[in-house]
Amino acid sequence: MEPRRRFIQQMGLLAGAFSANSLFNELHAASWENASQKVYGLSPEAVTADEDYWGVIQQSYTVDSNLIILNNGGVSPSPRVVQEAVERYNKLSNQGPSYYMWRILDQGREPLRQKLAVLAGCSPEEIAINRNASEALNTVIYGLDLKAGDEVIGTKQDYPNMIQAWRQRVQREGIVYTQLNFQFPIENDEEIVSAFEKAITPKTKILHITHIINWIGQIMPVKKICAMAKKHNLEVIVDGAHSFGLLDFKIPDLGCDYFGTSLHKFLSAPVGSGMLWIKKEKIEKIWPLLCNGEPRSADIRKFETLGTRSFPIEQGIGEAVNFQNAIGNKRKEDRIRYLKNYWAQKVKDIPKVKIHTSFKPEYSCAICGVTVDGMTPSELDTALFNSYKIHTTSIVWENISCVRITPHVYTKLEDLDKLVLAIEEIAGRKK
Repeated sequence: MEPRRRFIQQMGLLAGAFSANSLFNELHAASWENASQKVYGLSPEAVTADEDYWGVIQQSYTVDSNLIILNNGGVSPSPRVVQEAVERYNKLSNQGPSYYMWRILDQGREPLRQKLAVLAGCSPEEIAINRNASEALNTVIYGLDLKAGDEVIGTKQDYPNMIQAWRQRVQREGIVYTQLNFQFPIENDEEIVSAFEKAITPKTKILHITHIINWIGQIMPVKKICAMAKKHNLEVIVDGAHSFGLLDFKIPDLGCDYFGTSLHKFLSAPVGSGMLWIKKEKIEKIWPLLCNGEPRSADIRKFETLGTRSFPIEQGIGEAVNFQNAIGNKRKEDRIRYLKNYWAQKVKDIPKVKIHTSFKPEYSCAICGVTVDGMTPSELDTALFNSYKIHTTSIVWENISCVRITPHVYTKLEDLDKLVLAIEEIAGRKK
């Protein structure tokens, strides 16, 4: 092991994403430090709106200048430093995959686990690194020991992959899956908490909560739901696909038992990276989604038996965490909410335009739904792209019908001004 350790240190392989010698420091430390010094002492509100500061961060991305990308709720681009980390370690891997991947880069998962644990505010022994929120949450959904008649309560506005997973358990094992149906936006925590509580029966075992409803951007009162659930001795699964890396929180503070997220959304990690958190005392009882030699182990690593995987992507996750930490969770959340409100406030009073997401900070952040009277979401989405090269996504799901618009830290105000002008012109053409 000692020669290998020396080799790793000499080549900077593990240091790459996990030390002062990181790629982030090589590429951005000086310019970011200078930008930070210029806003030192300003109020959080002033920093949120300081375009010179955010301009430095915007330059760290490589997005296509010919498009205005406003579908970051689907997947976010990685900054240059993350891309270069993946490229660097992919080239290294291909010099001899069975050696460099399995004997060198594989050593990087434990430092990454520790780095993610600090960001999540938990023990490294509660973090499993995988490929996306669907994999993380399906691990829990299929790993729980439930029997025929046991009830799970979720909502019709949850993500389809989670809904389908629960429905498969209904078909295979006869569990009961109850879905609540909300009319968002809702600006009353008790309305949501009460709806879950009223649905609880003696057979209820699990509540499934989506932290941020991906269709419309509603932030759910997860802490209050979890506190209520504990009074009824229920466990809570939280889908944090759109909250981790966006909202400023620590996972254990939510009060849930299980949490899954995609890291390639607001954390801007490489596409195909995710994370599973399970409360330490719950790990042993959850079966792995994929086979493991000790499926009843209390070791969180049993959920990482994925077969051959991309070790370069893991190195990229580490650089994404460096990038996140350099901005700061709260500052990033405030900036992205500022960007959402910037455009939405400007269009909300345009005739025929309707905003379908709350403006209150406790109920929304990045994601916002908009419609124009007389147009389907698909028609509005197509008009924005064909005439203005603005990329959004149309949403038609259950009782939600809108175009979803989602900025990120790299989004420029001038691009949002173009969005506002586009919506105004499109709405003006409708009679």
